[in-house]
Amino acid sequence: MAENLRSQVVTQGVQRSPNRAMLRAVGFQDEDFTKPIVGIANGYSTITPCNMGINQLAQRAEAGIKQAGAMPQMFGTITISDGISMGTEGMKYSLVSREVIADSIETACNGQSMDGVLAIGGCDKNMPGAMIAIARMNVPAIFVYGGTIKPGNYGGFDLTVVSAFEAVGEYSAGKIDEEKLLAVERNACPGAGSCGGMFTANTMSSAFEAMGMSLPYSSTMAAEDAEKADSAEKSAFVLVEAIRQQLLPRQIITRKSIENAISVIMAVGGSTNAVLHFLAIARAAGVQWSLDDFETIRARVPVLCDLKPSGRYVATDLHRVGGIPQVMKMLLAHDLLHGDCITISGQTIAEVLADVPTEPPADQDVIRPWHNPMYAQGHLAILKGNLASEGAVAKITGVKKPKITGPARVFESEEECLQAILAGKIKAGDIIIVRYEGPKGGPGMREMLAPTSAIIGAGLGDSVGLITDGRFSGGTYGLVVGHVAPEAAVGGAIALVEEGDTITIDAPARSLQLHVSDADLAQRSANWQPHKPRYTNGVLAKYAKLVSSSSLGAVTDLDLFDT
Repeated sequence: MAENLRSQVVTQGVQRSPNRAMLRAVGFQDEDFTKPIVGIANGYSTITPCNMGINQLAQRAEAGIKQAGAMPQMFGTITISDGISMGTEGMKYSLVSREVIADSIETACNGQSMDGVLAIGGCDKNMPGAMIAIARMNVPAIFVYGGTIKPGNYGGFDLTVVSAFEAVGEYSAGKIDEEKLLAVERNACPGAGSCGGMFTANTMSSAFEAMGMSLPYSSTMAAEDAEKADSAEKSAFVLVEAIRQQLLPRQIITRKSIENAISVIMAVGGSTNAVLHFLAIARAAGVQWSLDDFETIRARVPVLCDLKPSGRYVATDLHRVGGIPQVMKMLLAHDLLHGDCITISGQTIAEVLADVPTEPPADQDVIRPWHNPMYAQGHLAILKGNLASEGAVAKITGVKKPKITGPARVFESEEECLQAILAGKIKAGDIIIVRYEGPKGGPGMREMLAPTSAIIGAGLGDSVGLITDGRFSGGTYGLVVGHVAPEAAVGGAIALVEEGDTITIDAPARSLQLHVSDADLAQRSANWQPHKPRYTNGVLAKYAKLVSSSSLGAVTDLDLFDT
């Protein structure tokens, strides 16, 4: 880590006068050169409603940093709207953007030798991208979530962006007319904020609060509510104190705090993407963490919250009844949380939760009481078998048929699969294979929200399985298995599946099995030829060259100098 700019300026005096001159041009006065310099990584963008309210939060944080006695330096970073790019070639850039965000924050903060960073993000990859950078740099840092969107409403029912995707499937199946389709589309997203269910953005914000890197209650606040901006300003004060105390991210991001984060993800019914992102965050923080660790936590933590996509409520409902601190206190009371973990405020988790009741309010059913959970065990399972020797990820709760055996319907891309579903070519009992959508093969590991929503809309959600080396949106539910590794592009078994092969998805047994003999698979493997790269220059080509297996977090800096 480079020596910070403040200490260079103070100790080297006249030798650093050119640097001081540049800083004077951006507002520094004589007395400011002894103050900590704090970066504000501002994810503001009008590309997506997730990020369009962030600039106001950044400005409040900027004012707070100044008031707390430090000097803010604001810089921008990118975002990709998953919801807008979903189902297109553009979606290939979504997971890539996580690495771009991490690299850009690291580059700006280390290039300017900042003393700390306050990162503000909204859409899905903003959170893990920022946290990867924070863990790499290990300078005092805090994450500020841009906030969740409020639910849309049509016909007395709450809507989210997933409602619009499912409506397309219903329309294609003849279940609704064009008028209702347009009505859902027009009402699904009423304003600023990230997707409202316990999808990926709200999952990661909740996990960061549980990990101690964001302030209590901040992860479920609505983007448009005044308390969100107040929280951003308070975060600035907390960060400046952390800089003075030299409370560093790697003191907070530990194996125990990651266990806390994953426990909360299980309890709230969070996104499968959290598996991929926490593998990457743990690696950046130097914490040993594997797919098997998720399975260990899943087995002991119940699902306590009735949240979309498979449940009834959205993040603002969770906030109203106690938010993430309420869920955490329930876990702590039953020895499923490490109360001694330190948080960015300097308090321990137990101290933060001291005044939170051990049971949720009785007059609500968003958070279930401990004795009556949604499910006795967690929902994110790691499946293994000859179709996924390194592992795969599935949501296994709320599925009427957790075990299905059927014929493989093989598609070489998301687009091929979606066309077949919308054309009515997929039948009950089929097991869809969507391959060459992995980190290298896509490249970029697209989310399959369009096909899975079309399956739900067509009424096949309980009778059709879908397996892919790509990812799923946090809004996906049903008997779907993603992150299959090794992926097709490197010759994994998913590349060897043939149309009509029998496959079993057995969620209770955490098994994913292709019923083909070892000898036949070996012969198929010998005959397999890798596809030509889909991109030969630019960002996607670089990503495909560098990216690791999804079982290792799909990171791009894995053992770069070991080959």
